[in-house]
Amino acid sequence: MRAFRLALVAVSLSVVAQAQEPGQPAEPLPPTLPGLGINPPMSAHPPLAPAETAAPPAMATLPHDLSPWGMFMAADIVVKAVMLGLAFASLVTWTIWLAKAMELAAAKRSAGRALRRIEAADSLGEAAGAAAGKSGKLRGAVGQLLSAALAETRRSADLGEDGTKERVAIALSRIEARAGRAMARGTGLLATIGSTAPFVGLFGTVWGIMNAFIGISQARTTNLAVVAPSIAEALLATAIGLVAAIPAVIIYNVFARAITGYRATLSDASGEILRHLSRDLERRGRKAAPLAAAE
Repeated sequence: MRAFRLALVAVSLSVVAQAQEPGQPAEPLPPTLPGLGINPPMSAHPPLAPAETAAPPAMATLPHDLSPWGMFMAADIVVKAVMLGLAFASLVTWTIWLAKAMELAAAKRSAGRALRRIEAADSLGEAAGAAAGKSGKLRGAVGQLLSAALAETRRSADLGEDGTKERVAIALSRIEARAGRAMARGTGLLATIGSTAPFVGLFGTVWGIMNAFIGISQARTTNLAVVAPSIAEALLATAIGLVAAIPAVIIYNVFARAITGYRATLSDASGEILRHLSRDLERRGRKAAPLAAAE
């Protein structure tokens, strides 16, 4: 009976071994057959080794510092040139603002003070003396207006009243225009910076983005850590362009309104000078009439 069992087990094992496909590993067998003392046969195909676990990808790190200075240092030479040009334009804007604000404030204060003195005077000569003050010299644009009116009055002493007033009015208008142009000198540069700086910054951005796409094609990757720095460097040029343009436009508009007010003050001073001149000419005519009648 024992021999029959052994034979039956051996036949079963051979049938199972033949039924296994060549490409598949044999089913694991129990380590021993209890009660028979027979070790299981070794599988013809050893079990496959487990696949090696893939190492986790390393965390992508930014290639350089993304602070404004770091992006500037890592930018292309063309983008650097654009940024430096825009920074210089911004420096020019603030320099013009400081110098022109001080000049305009002093001119407006001087013109306003002279206008009040002219309004309080009774004649052109008295107005000139009041405007000259303690120094005895006519200064500023209003002083030039008074000097021109006095000079033309002396030259036209023996001519008609109407012609004298017309010539004085022409001289005063020319002085006003010249003073306005002198005060507006430098503000045209502000207008140029305000209108062109955004486009210059946009050029730097376009150039930087072109280089960024070229780098992406060469690296053959769209990893944000690789792409973002180049795009950020390009956008920095546009940001600097706006930083240069916005203050320039605002300062230009402020100066335009201030210069308009300054020219209005000079126009008021010219009007007061013409009033004094007309009054003086009429007085002179009245004095000359009795002398002519007596002759």
